[in-house]
Amino acid sequence: MSTASATAFWTLAPGEGALREQALAPPADGEVAVRTLFSGISRGTEALVFTGRVPPSEWQRMRAPFQEGTFPGPVKYGYVNVGVVDAGEPALVGRHVFCLYPHQDRYVVPSDAVTPLPAGLPPARAVLAANMETAINGVWDAAPGVGDRILVVGAGVVGALVAWLCAAIPGTRVCLVDVSPQRAALADALGLDFCLPEDAPAENDLVVHASGNPAGLRRGLALAADEARVVEMSWFGDRDVAVPLGEAFHSRRLRLVASQVGRLPAHRTPRWDVRRRLALALDLLREPRLDALISGESAFHELPQLMPWLADASGDVLCHRIRYPSSS
Repeated sequence: MSTASATAFWTLAPGEGALREQALAPPADGEVAVRTLFSGISRGTEALVFTGRVPPSEWQRMRAPFQEGTFPGPVKYGYVNVGVVDAGEPALVGRHVFCLYPHQDRYVVPSDAVTPLPAGLPPARAVLAANMETAINGVWDAAPGVGDRILVVGAGVVGALVAWLCAAIPGTRVCLVDVSPQRAALADALGLDFCLPEDAPAENDLVVHASGNPAGLRRGLALAADEARVVEMSWFGDRDVAVPLGEAFHSRRLRLVASQVGRLPAHRTPRWDVRRRLALALDLLREPRLDALISGESAFHELPQLMPWLADASGDVLCHRIRYPSSS
C-alpha cells in the first residue's frame, strides 16, 4: 500500500476552523487503517476548544489521545470517532470500531486503540460512547443508593444519561431538571420525570449538576438535603464561578464533589481501567431509546461552517453527529 491522504478538521484560531489534507501512511505491524463513518461533537468541551477558552494550566491535561497541534491553535481535536477497519490486524478487518480520534475521514492507529462495537449497537448510535463514559464516571462519583431522592440539573446529553442510569436503581426517585421546557420530551423518551428549576423538589439525597451554567449549581445546592452530596460535572474552562458557600452550606454539612472522566474514582481502580469502562459504555448504548440524545446530523464537509454555530448554540442542541461520505 502506498501513502495516501486524509482530510481532518482543524481549529486554526479561536472561532475559526478548516478542513486540511494530510499524508496517511499504510498501517504497519500492530496497526489498523480505519475509514470513518461517523464522528460526534462533545459540544461542551469542543466548544471551549474551538473558542480558545481552555486555560493554559489545563493544556496538557486536556490533550486528546490523538490530538495534533497545541491550544489555542492550530489544533486537531476530538475524541468521538466510529468507523470500519479497512486494513491491518486481520481479526479486526471489516469490524465496526470506536476510537478516541478527532474528526478525520481516514486514519491509522495502533490496533489496541480501537474497540469493536458489540453486537446490537448501530455505528450511528455509538457516537454517544464518550458521553456515556462520562455519565458512568459521574454515577460512580455520585454513588447513588437504593431509594435515594436524586436531582439531576441540566438535561444535556451527560445529564440525561446520568439520570437514566440512576433511574435504573430500584426505589430511586429521579427528576431531570432544565430551564428549557422542550427537554420534557427528551425526559419522556427516556422514561424520566422532568421539571423546571422553580418546580424541582427539595430535600434531595443526591444532586448532580451538569448544566454548564453556574445558576444550575446554585439551584442544586439549594435543593440538597442535609448531609447530601452535590456532584459537579460541568467544566467551565477559563470562567470564574460564584458559588454560595455561605448561607446554610456549612450548617447543612453539604458535600461538593468534583467529577471528571479523565480519571477513574480511586475505589474503582483496583478492578477497572478505561478499556473496561468503555466496553461497559458501548454495551449500555444498545438501548434504542438513547437515539433521542442525537438531535442533528451534518455532512463532514460542512463542519467548518457548523462549528461556530454549535459553539454558540442554544439548549436545543444535544449530540450533533457528523456523517462521512463512506457511511452512505
